[in-house]
Amino acid sequence: MRRREGVPGRNPERAWNNWERLIQKALRSEELKFSVAGGDDLGGVVPTSLGQESSNINLILQVAEEIQRDNPHVARILCEYAYTMAQKLDPQSEGRGVLQFKTGLMSVIRQKQSKKEGERIDRSHDILQIQRFYEDYRSRNMIDELEKLQQQRGRRLSEDPNEAQRRAQTMKKVYQISKVLNDVLNSLTRDSTEEEKDKLISKETKATMESAAAKTAEFKPFNILPLETPGVSDTILLIDEVRAAALTLSYYDELPRLPESAYKAGLQRDVDIFDLLEYIFGFQIGNVNNQREHLILLLSNSQSAFGPPSRGSEVDGDAVKRCYDRLLDNYNKWCQYLRITAVTESAAGDSHKMVLLTAMYLLIWGEAANLRFLPECLCYIFHHMVKELYGLLGNANAQRSMNYVEGSDCPFLDKIVTPLYSVIAAEAANTQDGKASHAAWRNYDDFNEYFWSPRCLESLSWPWRPDAGFMMKPNTKKMKGGVNAVPGRKKEKKVGKMTFVEHRTGFHVYHSFHRLWIFFTVMLQGMMIFAFCDEKFTPNTFKKMLSVGPTFVIMKLIQSLLDIFFIYGAYASTQGWTFSRIFARLAWFGGLSGSITWLFVKMIQEENTGTGSTWYHLYLIVLGSYTGAQVVVTLLMRIPFFRRQADKCGDWAIIRFIMWVHQDRYFVGRGLYERTRDYAGYSAFWIFVLACKFSFSYYFQVRALVSPTKTIVLQRFEYKWHDFVSRNNHNALTIGALWAPVILIYYLDTQVWYTVVSAIVGGLDGARARLGEIRTLSMLRKRFSSFPEAFATNLVSSRLGRGEKNPGSSPAQVNWSMQKVQAVKFAPMWNEIINCLREEDYIGKKERELLVMPKNQGSGTLVQWPLFLLANKVYLAVEMAQDAKLLNQTQLWEKICKDEYMAYAIEEAYKLFEEVLKSLVREDVSQIWVKGVFNDVGAGIQESALVGHFYLKKVDSVLARVTDLTQLLEREETDKLRSQVVLAMQNLYESVMNDFFTTELRERIEEFRALKDARIENKLFINLTWPTTDREKENVKRLHLLLTIKESAANIPRNLEARRRMEFFANSLFMDMPKPPSVQRMLSFSVFTPYYAEDVLYSKDKLTEENEDGISILFYLQKIFPDEWKNFLERQGLTNALMERQMEDKKNDCQELRLWASYRGQTLARTVRGMMYYKKALILQSLLEGTSDVEEGGVLGTTLEESPGYRMASAIAETKFTYVVTCQIYGQQKERREDQAKDILYLMNKYDSLRIAYVDIVDKMQEDKETKEYKSIKEYYSKLIKADADGKDQEIYSIKLPGQFKLGEGKPENQNQAIVFTRGDACQTIDMNQDNYFEEAFKMRNLLEEFNSTDSLRRPTILGIREHVFTGSVSSLAWFMSQQETSFVTLGQRVLARPLKVRMHYGHPDVFDRIFHITRGGISKASRTINISEDIYAGFNSTLRQGNITHHEYIQVGKGRDVGLNQIAMFEAKVSSGNGEQILSRDVFRLGQLFDFFRMFSFFYTSVGYYITTLMTTLVVYAFLYGKVYLALSGMDRQLQDFADINNNKALESALNTQFLLQIGVFTAIPMIMNFILEQGVLKAVISFLTMQLQLCSVFFTFSLGTKTHFFGRTVLHGDNYRLYSRSHFNKALEISMLLITYLSYGEDNRGVSYILLSFSSWFMALSWLFAPYIFNPAGFEWQKTVEDFDDWTNWLFYKGGIGVKDNESWESWWESEQEHIRTLRGRFWEIVLSLRFFFFQYGVVYSLQVSGTSTSLSIYGYSWLAFFIMIVLFQIFTFTNKSSVKFQLFLRLFQGGLFLALIASIAVTIAFTSLSVGDCFAMLLVFIPTGWGVLSICQALRPILEPLGAWNAVRSGFRLYDAMMGAVIFTPIAILSWFPFVSTFQTRLVFNQAFSRGLEISLILAGNRPNAST
Repeated sequence: MRRREGVPGRNPERAWNNWERLIQKALRSEELKFSVAGGDDLGGVVPTSLGQESSNINLILQVAEEIQRDNPHVARILCEYAYTMAQKLDPQSEGRGVLQFKTGLMSVIRQKQSKKEGERIDRSHDILQIQRFYEDYRSRNMIDELEKLQQQRGRRLSEDPNEAQRRAQTMKKVYQISKVLNDVLNSLTRDSTEEEKDKLISKETKATMESAAAKTAEFKPFNILPLETPGVSDTILLIDEVRAAALTLSYYDELPRLPESAYKAGLQRDVDIFDLLEYIFGFQIGNVNNQREHLILLLSNSQSAFGPPSRGSEVDGDAVKRCYDRLLDNYNKWCQYLRITAVTESAAGDSHKMVLLTAMYLLIWGEAANLRFLPECLCYIFHHMVKELYGLLGNANAQRSMNYVEGSDCPFLDKIVTPLYSVIAAEAANTQDGKASHAAWRNYDDFNEYFWSPRCLESLSWPWRPDAGFMMKPNTKKMKGGVNAVPGRKKEKKVGKMTFVEHRTGFHVYHSFHRLWIFFTVMLQGMMIFAFCDEKFTPNTFKKMLSVGPTFVIMKLIQSLLDIFFIYGAYASTQGWTFSRIFARLAWFGGLSGSITWLFVKMIQEENTGTGSTWYHLYLIVLGSYTGAQVVVTLLMRIPFFRRQADKCGDWAIIRFIMWVHQDRYFVGRGLYERTRDYAGYSAFWIFVLACKFSFSYYFQVRALVSPTKTIVLQRFEYKWHDFVSRNNHNALTIGALWAPVILIYYLDTQVWYTVVSAIVGGLDGARARLGEIRTLSMLRKRFSSFPEAFATNLVSSRLGRGEKNPGSSPAQVNWSMQKVQAVKFAPMWNEIINCLREEDYIGKKERELLVMPKNQGSGTLVQWPLFLLANKVYLAVEMAQDAKLLNQTQLWEKICKDEYMAYAIEEAYKLFEEVLKSLVREDVSQIWVKGVFNDVGAGIQESALVGHFYLKKVDSVLARVTDLTQLLEREETDKLRSQVVLAMQNLYESVMNDFFTTELRERIEEFRALKDARIENKLFINLTWPTTDREKENVKRLHLLLTIKESAANIPRNLEARRRMEFFANSLFMDMPKPPSVQRMLSFSVFTPYYAEDVLYSKDKLTEENEDGISILFYLQKIFPDEWKNFLERQGLTNALMERQMEDKKNDCQELRLWASYRGQTLARTVRGMMYYKKALILQSLLEGTSDVEEGGVLGTTLEESPGYRMASAIAETKFTYVVTCQIYGQQKERREDQAKDILYLMNKYDSLRIAYVDIVDKMQEDKETKEYKSIKEYYSKLIKADADGKDQEIYSIKLPGQFKLGEGKPENQNQAIVFTRGDACQTIDMNQDNYFEEAFKMRNLLEEFNSTDSLRRPTILGIREHVFTGSVSSLAWFMSQQETSFVTLGQRVLARPLKVRMHYGHPDVFDRIFHITRGGISKASRTINISEDIYAGFNSTLRQGNITHHEYIQVGKGRDVGLNQIAMFEAKVSSGNGEQILSRDVFRLGQLFDFFRMFSFFYTSVGYYITTLMTTLVVYAFLYGKVYLALSGMDRQLQDFADINNNKALESALNTQFLLQIGVFTAIPMIMNFILEQGVLKAVISFLTMQLQLCSVFFTFSLGTKTHFFGRTVLHGDNYRLYSRSHFNKALEISMLLITYLSYGEDNRGVSYILLSFSSWFMALSWLFAPYIFNPAGFEWQKTVEDFDDWTNWLFYKGGIGVKDNESWESWWESEQEHIRTLRGRFWEIVLSLRFFFFQYGVVYSLQVSGTSTSLSIYGYSWLAFFIMIVLFQIFTFTNKSSVKFQLFLRLFQGGLFLALIASIAVTIAFTSLSVGDCFAMLLVFIPTGWGVLSICQALRPILEPLGAWNAVRSGFRLYDAMMGAVIFTPIAILSWFPFVSTFQTRLVFNQAFSRGLEISLILAGNRPNAST
């Protein structure tokens, strides 16, 4: 609050009275009944609607809370001051949450007041209280002394970092309190004169307070670099690269001078170029500060790659150019594409100007908000702003830009960003929440692609022309004058869609991949011609083969027509040259197809008449000429070598013309070719696949159908029904029924061959990469001795090399062996990994002791290995030594050395024993005996006389005495223990001398006089030296463990996850990976996690809350992870009983328990912990490699934080790694005081490097210019926060957004608003269902080096990473999904990356080249609906923009997946719908068009093609069954019985077999099996596969097939979202069942084995679709649950819907939502067309009835419809329930009863006296079911017509009846099976087999904690 000058003569009582009146009025208000949750803690709940002052009020309340205990009176004054501020900001309490805040605050004030009600407060006393408190508070905190110490010590590395931090925090707190108290005093004395102020406040105190308040600026919150916080002593600013980068941004002489007003008061740094740009263009302060730090870190990390800069100098020019080139690369390409002069040309060679332009681009990008999705739009803005900047740089004094808006807080945002944003927002609002057609609105791509045309420079000009057609909003057809119209300018039409329109139609499948379909069609045609010509290649055959020419050009003509169709809606916006190309191609192919077809017809006519060969030769010339031209163009455009040559000649007119004709010219998609070697690789792959495919297709499909087809064509058959088509057309429909499934299989089986071949190639490539070499604990143990060398080779930076000595090494270390040196480097890293496993509770305390590796710091060459390798080895060696068969020492040692770890154990035990004894007796006369013993033993070893000179059979006695001794020495020294140790030494002496030594050796030692005297005087071992140093204690402990561990450690660790992690890490050490640079020189990176409202930490209540079965989350976790629960209790020092008592204590929040549980779920806490391992690993690597001036081997402390050099190592890690979580609604969660906000704050305090980005929504009152009334508006701010020292969150940056940020899909928009806060060269995208492992974090340096790889034509832009699905052990379904997912993210993506070169971005955790992607639209796309699978588009975009995506498997992260069938189905439905949208997108079209032929194949079959072939797999079943039913009902089935080659046809059998194998997931399982073999071994692979089959994985995969088919197909046709199983599975299953029953009833080969073989796969599919949800549902066959489910279902079925009734509550609501996809004319058309198939049943069956006889008259079919309508009328009569019938119920019942009896009688009479049979009646009832469904489906599509007619209720009733019948069909078998208890038991075993295999008691879990569980 600003101070006001004192006015003479005014009384200070006025201010006090005003304040008093305001407070008392509020206290007397009736609204003060509100009680704020949390008592006095009001900090952090100040409503944002109070504007920017809310942060100041929040600070005041925090200070009040801080000083509450010290002085409640002053705390009360501060609360009153906060209330006064809030009242002035919003007097009427109109803002959101203001009234509640004020009311709660006044409740707190009332509680703090000590006076009586109505008593007046003495404000002068308040002023005195504040002064006294401040003076006392300052004195108590010794601020004067701290300030002196701060000035003296400065920012020195030698200073204790903890002490410096404590001092800074104390000073910051005091200064903040000073500022708040100073503001309060100013407010209380605002109306006082200077004299009155002097009387009230001491001048000295006032001056001190103001000085301290001013120093708060020295402690401004910062992100990574404390650039404006001189009060903070941070080591990061001591890094040479950071200081040089900051210096590079300095203001230099050539720049214009800034006016004095531009220097902000209290600025704690030097003015730099960012201040200049902020002054000229009006960028936001938050954006400027953010990008300043961003650029400094970019420059410093760029410099680190070139080595450290000279002290005091700027960043090297090469480092500046590296950043400059990468950030402006896309801009330069844009200028080159538009053929305009780039503004960057003048900056060449000028480092200062390059830095200035780089800063300019970053500032534009940082404030562009949603415009960041338009990378070329940003290029346009940058281009014009730099041109304007150049014009202003020539001035002596800095001047504002012409776009600067005076009086605006955000001039750049308001003038540049907001106008275009408002247009985008208007278009987004036109999407109707995603339901509108894509063609009806412009998406982000349309806006961006406008800037691909030079006309953007002409039309938009600079600044934006508001009357430009591009800037017109929806429904604005033309500017008609007014404020936005520009006089004299031609009026423009609104710019619509650009270059492509996403029409929702299945023709996209052909349009995008027409080359594939043309190729397959032409090949099928050729094979059929060859086969029908008796497989003889004669001239006649050749002529027929030439028919492929017309086929080819006609299909190309269709493609040209589709080109025109798919830009319908963009004609007005399409450029002229694009139109010219499209119509030129249409004219060309139209003329060509006509001429070639005409010539071919003429050639055939000529051949038939035998008149010559003129037309034949002419046809050959035309076709040959076209083919030759096509080959030449293909070579130029598709073959990499020739394409490069063509690009070099790109300026030639002929080359440009050919390229223009061949493919459209886009800014993206240019140069989509690979190296010749890569091209040869994937071409060879596909040549082999296609060779297999066509060989199979010809011999088992085409050739097998030739003879049956000829037979059918030549025969004349009689049909049972009224035939319309086949009789006079060579039985065309019969041939179609025979060929349809075969042709469908022909088009889809390439997917099968691809799957098989890719599995083989992927397996071989994985084996070459050495995957699976270490896959068991025994393998790990055998290879452990080679780990240090592999570690030194792959994970130690080149700074230290592999085995070189660090200059700081000690003399003893120089004599170390290479293995010893490597072990010293390896041990700290290995031990930290083991410690991490212990902290994560995967191993116990004892296991940790066995797994850790000694530091190996002692002298000598012996390497000390972990005890789990050496356990039991000493005792085994002793047994060998006692073997009487061993004759000499050599034989004994050879036998021991067969186990290398046994030899290590013996050597180490001997060395340790010697060291322990010598240190123990170093001050005792007995040292003579010790030296003599070891000298004699050593001599015996040297002379190989150990067996002869010592009694080795007695060595176990000696070891027993040694064990007794070490057991005593492990304990703390006492007099009693000392005497026991003396006795133990004496016993050891006796054992050695009498049992172990020979008589000769014993006598020689006893000859020592001193030893003899000491023994006689009983002084032997009296002066022992107790182990005191850490090394001595460690030696005693290790020796004791070596000698006492008798059991084998072969199963250590016992936890399966710990084993898996150790095995993978060990295996990865031997894989090829780039050599890592030092931490100082590595690439920097960020981790980026989007978060919405998922679980952060499990709350205590949530953990203990029981479900209906009495099972809590905690109980479940305890049973699923019993060993980890045991380890957790051990780590906490608790028992189960103590833990239960803690949980019962309501005051105990059980934080450690919550963390333990959360780390085993899919929570944000788990993800954050995993990602923060990166920083820990970097710090450890920095310490170990000497970057922190620590000796080699890492002189580490007990913890990393206690290690010397930790401060610098941590600072270096901060510059290399940042972690940002985009908690989109954190502000709202915090305002509502939700648990998620508290838990997020907890994570920020736990991890100091964690940053939270969120969107803050501020309600603001604004005056309407027209009505002069105030209205509430929302302002949006993108904010970055971190935790402060007091545990509160503090704002670092705040950047205002132009409006609602979520215009498209939520996740990419969330990522976009926060990506400006990320740092580094790379960015790893991590979802919050993922985890990371500490040991894997060590390899991040290696992975980032892949960005510098030159193994491909282009450097990588996305690095793919292997994933491990950690949810696979929960259930069988989870296991199926985890294995399927694992095979895709490993073997599948391995093949996609190499050799196919089509790997995209399939989600997380890929690592992006961050600079590449932020300058090209970001890491995902966000347009509504079309980008529903937002992640995949990042891969598309990267590839189209000449990126390169690779895959790497030496590093992994964890990932969670859905574990229940519902969740899995929802996920697959979303993915399938996403692929349906992809097929409509321009990205897929361009990739399909611009890839070369074989790469196009790869892309198709690994993306949308997979879902297309999945859809076709289901269509095969329909084609086969409808074909078979057609043959049966038409009578052809019986007539074809005489033709064995038709009935026993191999083609049909192969088609059915292929379909069935696809259906049950066999081909899906092939990659899984190969992955099993590769990573688990052959035996485990076989066992795993068989286990999956026994667990009915085929049922699951069949069910999954239905999910993918339904939602992919519906999305392409209708754009439907995903729902559960009724329409996707149950309806289709019943239709298939109906077909099978019809075929069984009327087919000829419908009995016995023949029917079973033909229909097995179809029955399997139908039953799987019907009952899989129950098979895989826990307790799905439990009787009581079945009864409850049936009750719930009936209630749901008959409960009427209404407004607000959800789908899961009412059948009517659900049914209404199921019709949402039928909302367009196209949707209604396809619904009607597809529904016509249901009438086929009735048409066929009616002619097969006994009553029909042999008649084929159409009247019979008409009579059947009459019977159908009679049934409908009868149904309406018998179900009549109108309210008016209440008055004549008796009559109605009598009428219904009489009618029923009459109906029965009439049917009986008809059966008795006519040819109608009972079977006919049942058959008609059966066929009326599909007929009724077809009628209802058509009525559903005709709803707009039927609803006004009042017929809609009847339609709804019909659908309800069908769903009731379907429910009965499903529930009946479920109820029968549920009645048998063993079925439920078997199902439980089936579903939870994976858990049973881990030894878990699932029955106990299912019983839960219920006391009556046993009953």
